[in-house]
Amino acid sequence: MSRWIETFLDAQAAELDASENTLLAYGRDLIDFAGWLADRGPTFETASRADVEDYLIHCDNQGLAQSTRARRLSAVKQIYRFAYEEGWREDNPAIQIKGPGRKKSLPKTLSVEEVDRLLGAAQTSARSVEDRLRNTCLMELLYATGMRVTELVTLPVAAARGDPRMLLVRGKGGKERMVPLAASARDAVAVWIETRDETDAAAQAKGKPMSRFLFPSRGKSGHLTRHRFYVLIKELAVAGGVDPSKVTPHTLRHAFATHLLANGADLRAIQTLLGHADISTTEIYTHVLDERLKELVLEHHPLAKD
Repeated sequence: MSRWIETFLDAQAAELDASENTLLAYGRDLIDFAGWLADRGPTFETASRADVEDYLIHCDNQGLAQSTRARRLSAVKQIYRFAYEEGWREDNPAIQIKGPGRKKSLPKTLSVEEVDRLLGAAQTSARSVEDRLRNTCLMELLYATGMRVTELVTLPVAAARGDPRMLLVRGKGGKERMVPLAASARDAVAVWIETRDETDAAAQAKGKPMSRFLFPSRGKSGHLTRHRFYVLIKELAVAGGVDPSKVTPHTLRHAFATHLLANGADLRAIQTLLGHADISTTEIYTHVLDERLKELVLEHHPLAKD
C-alpha cells in the first residue's frame, strides 16, 4: 500500500504540480486509510465500496470534523481514480460514494481599523530598522494583493523589481495571475528591496550565495517560512492592540476580499485576484453583498424613512 501512496504522490507532484502542503495532506489521509484497511484485512487492491463506506463511518465515529471527513474521502477518491487510470484496478470502489460535503461558514475577517493597526505595528514594533521595513512590506503586500501566505513568502525578488504596477503571482497548481499593487504597497516594496539588496550584497562578500526570494532567510528553504510569518503576524496583533485570536495570514486575505466587495468590487474580479478556480469558492463573501443591499434599502427606500 505504501507503493501505491508513493507513486500516487509522485504523479500528483509531477503532473499536477501539487503543492507540498497538498501532498502532505494527501499522504496523511491515505496513510490513515491504509492503516485502517490493514487492521481489517483488505488492501488498496482488494478493498470494496463497502470498505470505503465503513471507513467513512469509522471517521464519523471518531468525531472528526465534517471538513476533515470530506478531505479524507477526497484523497481516497483521488487515489482510486489514479489506480483505475493506471490499470492497477479494473474498477473504482469510491466513484459513486458521496461524502459529507464541506460546510461553508463565513470567513473570519478584520475591520479596516484593525488592519490599520496591524500596518502601524509593522512600521514601529520590530527590534531593528531592517525588520520593520521587511514587516511593513510583508503586511502591505498581503493586504494589497490578497495573496496566500505561501505565495507571499516564496515570491521571487525579480517579480517585484522596477516599481511594478502589477505583480505576477504563481499560485496553486503553478497557475499564474496578475494582481495590481497600490501606491503604499509599491513604496514599501521599493524601500525593502533597497535594504534587502544591501544585506544580500554583504552576505555575497562573505561567500554566501545570492537569494532569489524577496523575503530571504538563512533557513533550509531560503525564504521566510509560513510558520515564522504566522508567529510574526500574531506578534504584530499584540503590538497593535488587535485580538490575536482573530489574526492569521488568511484573515488578511479575507479582509482584502471583504473590503473590496464592500466598496463595490465585482465578485468575478475578486475571484481572479484571489486565484480561485471556481466562483463558488469566492461566493463565501456574498454575505457582504447582503449587508450592502440591506443598507441600500434602509437608506433609500421611502418606507424605510421615518
